[in-house]
Amino acid sequence: MGLVVGGTLTAAVLWLLSGLTSPVPAAVRHAAVLAMAVLAVLRDAGALRVPLPQRTWQVPQHVLRRPLRGALRFGVELGTGVRTYVSASTPYVLALALLAGGIGAAGAVAAGAGFGLGRACTPLVRLCSRNPDRWDAVLRRSTRWLTTGAAVATTIALALSAVR
Repeated sequence: MGLVVGGTLTAAVLWLLSGLTSPVPAAVRHAAVLAMAVLAVLRDAGALRVPLPQRTWQVPQHVLRRPLRGALRFGVELGTGVRTYVSASTPYVLALALLAGGIGAAGAVAAGAGFGLGRACTPLVRLCSRNPDRWDAVLRRSTRWLTTGAAVATTIALALSAVR
């Protein structure tokens, strides 16, 4: 729940801030988002080395003293994408697309909720697996393909939406 709230909150803030980019011509904004999407594909495929922003601080102990409230708070912070390292490039492309405008309020909310749900899927699926160690090994082997595939799909979707 907290992950979805955090992702939706971040997307809503980016969508609200998109009004600041409205003086920039739409073609320039679309080109910037598409360029970043192509860079994301290259980075996730391993053809380009670009470090992503990350936070290196730990969860404060006082957050975890109250299990339910602490889990919700940590989930919200994790859902915003600023609590931990986000290894894939696609969320950064999505953030720029939201900031560049052209996505309606409903689309922004759906994107944010989708980000939060996506962050929740990995630990939930791992928890449901019968063999977490084997699941971790499969994930390690598949990560490059998963992140590159997400970046390619995002680039295609953005290119198609820019054409319409």
